[in-house]
Amino acid sequence: MLDIFEAAALSAGRAILEIRDAGPTTHYKADCSPVTEADERAERIILDALTKHYPHIPAIAEEAVARGDIPSVENGSFFLIDPLDGTKEFVGGRDDFTVNIALIEAGRPAVGFVYAPALGLAYGGADGVACKLLIAEDFTVVSRTAIRASTMRQPPIAVASRSHRTTETDAFLVRSQASEIRSIGSSLKFCLLAEGEADIYPRFSRTMEWDTAAGDAVLRAAGGETSGKDGSPLQYGKLGCSQDTRFENPDFIAYGARPRPSSAD
Repeated sequence: MLDIFEAAALSAGRAILEIRDAGPTTHYKADCSPVTEADERAERIILDALTKHYPHIPAIAEEAVARGDIPSVENGSFFLIDPLDGTKEFVGGRDDFTVNIALIEAGRPAVGFVYAPALGLAYGGADGVACKLLIAEDFTVVSRTAIRASTMRQPPIAVASRSHRTTETDAFLVRSQASEIRSIGSSLKFCLLAEGEADIYPRFSRTMEWDTAAGDAVLRAAGGETSGKDGSPLQYGKLGCSQDTRFENPDFIAYGARPRPSSAD
């Protein structure tokens, strides 16, 4: 399945860069978030690939949901797709936007692939194994390297959203006594934890499941974790009380590999 995700993400990334080079046009959804033709074309590429190989697995995709196309996911596994995570970064001319594809099983992200086409980087994870890929300009894979989350440093290195920082986030970062705070867009924050470049990522502003699932899958495969404020693992497939709250995440904190207390403790 990761091979299918990889091929679909690379094709979507190629389309995104072609549109960026041509000059994308932007319009706004009902929630005032931006969307471009790059989001829409990339999503179609990914959905076509997943439907071809896995016609029996429903797919929840960001732009389709915005149009009201929400298949039932109550009976088993499903895909979560964000064809262009970090649209604000994309529109603003920055490079830290990603293509995200994930499989959810029993409420957890089981397989995930994250591709940052402008950076030539990708990350994949499943079954306790995660890797980092370098992608050439012709969209071929140059290398694959196994990655693991680092045991949390003291003081930790933190990552935080560039576009969605809140006062609560800033207060948490102060309490964490982070030695460094790196601001970056999209699901790359999870990937920095997964490869051991950072230790903690607090998110105390609205996210949707398609924003986090692929990066969370990579992080968990690399030995990290993502938890709600109550310490329980972040769950997926939340149906909410209305269409506006379906697949909405609570506030969460993602970690690298946290040290476990010994049996003597």
